Amino acid sequence: MSKIPYSKAPFTYQDQLKQLKARGLKVASDEKALHLLEHINYYRLSGYWYPLLADKQNHVFKPTAEFDTAFKMYCFDRKLRQLVLGELEKIEVAIRAKMTYILSQKHGAFWFQNQQLFKSPVAHANSISKIGEEFNRSDEEFIVAFKNKYTDPLPPSWMTLEITSFGALSMLYKNLKPGKEKRDIAHHFGLSDSVFETWVHSIVYLRNVCAHHTRLWNRAMSIRPQLPRNPHNQWLSNASISNNRTYFILCMISYLLQTVNPKNTFKTKVINLLEEYPNVDVRSMGFPQDWKNEQLWK
Repeated sequence: MSKIPYSKAPFTYQDQLKQLKARGLKVASDEKALHLLEHINYYRLSGYWYPLLADKQNHVFKPTAEFDTAFKMYCFDRKLRQLVLGELEKIEVAIRAKMTYILSQKHGAFWFQNQQLFKSPVAHANSISKIGEEFNRSDEEFIVAFKNKYTDPLPPSWMTLEITSFGALSMLYKNLKPGKEKRDIAHHFGLSDSVFETWVHSIVYLRNVCAHHTRLWNRAMSIRPQLPRNPHNQWLSNASISNNRTYFILCMISYLLQTVNPKNTFKTKVINLLEEYPNVDVRSMGFPQDWKNEQLWK
């Protein structure tokens, strides 16, 4: 199919609402709908009324479709992202801490600069370049103090990894040569190093989804974490779940929190959120029918 130039003209808020009504979407309050179109954006909201379409090609809504239903889905998704992002912070901090400790104990304070520890010299050079940029941009007090006192191009790992993006940290772990230290980091979180590598990569992706306020609840993840083999902690008895749906991501977080925060209330928060929004189709999130029977969710 040949490409064509984009020619659609921008609509006013009033025209946007008029179009939605013409396509069959029920609107209880024009005032509320116009306010939401103005402060959230038609295009962002469209991801939540897409499941309400009977004819997705011609954008015709189901007879029961309501604007408020789509807005409630938006609210659910926002709360889900906030919940996930809060737990990811704890997991990220724990991964930074464990990498710093294990590798520093074995290879010294500046292990991340030692090219011999990494598989690809090119990937390592790119990582160090990114870390250097983050170091130069940082205005953290401990970084400013280091710059004023020491001649080293970068601080020791316990400082450097505190200002390193999690994406750069993920690439450092991925590029580490196979060995005891790489395995020990993963084993601390109850996983093999090959599986842990994919989970860390998935966390980077998931964090970006949440931080940019994009739709999470029924997303098909472009980054697929591997299913754990011989997990050390409580995992799922149903191994047939899809690893690119939100349910798997929530299970992954719940699994890691068994190590990071054993007394966490994540499971309760997820269940309470689903109960607050009973109209959410959990099947679209990848939840299997018997998910509440899993020990991971009890």
